[in-house]
Amino acid sequence: MYKEAKMEISRELLDFIQSSPSYFHVIDNFKKMLLEDGFILLRENEKWELTAGGKYFVIRGDSSIIAFKIPMKDFSNFQIVASHGDSCTFKIKTNPEIVGKDHYLSLNTEPYGGVIYSPWLDRPLSVAGRVVVKDGNNLRSHLVNFDRDLLVIPNIAIHMGKEINNGYVYDLQKDMLPLVGLSGSKGVLMEQIAHMVGDVDPEDIVGTDLYLYNRAPGAIMGVNDEFIGSPKLDDLQCAYTSMRAFMAGGNNDSVTMCCVFDSEEIGSWSSQGADSTLLSDVVERISDTMGKDMQQHKMALASSFMISADNAHALHPNRMEKADPTNGPLINKGVVIKHNANLKYITDAMSNAVFSGICAKAMVPVQSYANHSNISGGVTLGNISVSHVSINILDIGLPQLAMHSPFETAGTEDTYYLLKALEEFYNTYIARTDDGFELR
Repeated sequence: MYKEAKMEISRELLDFIQSSPSYFHVIDNFKKMLLEDGFILLRENEKWELTAGGKYFVIRGDSSIIAFKIPMKDFSNFQIVASHGDSCTFKIKTNPEIVGKDHYLSLNTEPYGGVIYSPWLDRPLSVAGRVVVKDGNNLRSHLVNFDRDLLVIPNIAIHMGKEINNGYVYDLQKDMLPLVGLSGSKGVLMEQIAHMVGDVDPEDIVGTDLYLYNRAPGAIMGVNDEFIGSPKLDDLQCAYTSMRAFMAGGNNDSVTMCCVFDSEEIGSWSSQGADSTLLSDVVERISDTMGKDMQQHKMALASSFMISADNAHALHPNRMEKADPTNGPLINKGVVIKHNANLKYITDAMSNAVFSGICAKAMVPVQSYANHSNISGGVTLGNISVSHVSINILDIGLPQLAMHSPFETAGTEDTYYLLKALEEFYNTYIARTDDGFELR
């Protein structure tokens, strides 16, 4: 029974990823989950009317979402989990069709984020994202998903490229262009998109944000079902689990919040990324609408706690020398707390102790991650977020292999561990004391 409970959340995660071919679809699926659970959609360009005990969410740019619950009495802090919904992929450029030798029809693309190139070749791919359609004087956004095997990026035969297995350097403007058809199909892609959004004229499509995605479905793998393999585990394993925990949990003293940001894979530089005013705008409007003045708002922030949840590098079975000798986390051994002296991961001693205490209450194992001192790691959204809203924070994640590949590997048990840890986080009031925090 215990094993089945662990497996169930991973199966649900795979279903969510399968239905979320672009980060716009990720947010739309979260929107549907929240509406079904009775949350109220707020709009940034309208006045907010919030009430004690209310459940709300706001979306910015179709690609970031913040959901929150107001307790039944005056709140004293915010308890926040933040993750990201975007994943490394290829974006289709404007005017994308390339006709080669009057025969082949390819699409012009460019990488989004730190892509691992080679796994994208020789596999069925498709296209999803959003388009903007002109409707009279109005511009309307529509989600699109071809949801079929549509494209392939063909490798060169080894006979013509004998260096392919010796550290080949990909030319992004030549090697990574997907083949979509033959020259007689020029214009058909936009015609099919126009039909998808309601039989509009292709000329009425005045803007596109379209991306490639891997068509391979996720899977439970391993001789004892130890592994979950799927596209987009970074960071939907954390984002989906965070949202599930948020919807299930809560305490009577805190505004609990779940944030899923866009643009993390490209540095969070957008109006809806972690390096924007989105989080600060939302917490300020909550305090203002619930009657707190600026001093009371600052007091609440000083007592608040935030978890940045973004997957971590597991110890690699074939390249163990890439890991730190004492901080290399293992798959299915628990949630990872991430540390970095230069604050690329912003955990400190206090936030480490708070979250370790949460996990102990939830009976969830905890591991630590630090970069090998000769290898620079990536930057996540934690330190970027708190540059706009100063809150006590730490960085966590789940251990995974092949980060930024179109098919990544992680642990089935770890998905369950994070769910339980974050449910405990939301249910526990983290109270500020003179010299630290109390968990109750």
